[in-house]
Amino acid sequence: MFLKTTIEERACELAAYIIETRATVRAAAKKFGISKSTVHKDLSERLEHFNKPLYLCVKEVLEFNKAERHLRGGQATRLKYKGE
Repeated sequence: MFLKTTIEERACELAAYIIETRATVRAAAKKFGISKSTVHKDLSERLEHFNKPLYLCVKEVLEFNKAERHLRGGQATRLKYKGE
């Protein structure tokens, strides 16, 4: 899903998607067909300037995902070597 919108609209759509699905930055980037760095910059820097309430909501999800990333990485490694 490639977005041909303004940066503000893109950031709001990304934030809504991440809040709704609790998706990771990587998953959102793949879904919207943009880079992880673009997703991260839109959500952590740009969104704060024009939609503070949405920024605060998405920030909670991003912090939760960051706190749990070592668990997801461990699970992925376990599955890789079990052949599942």
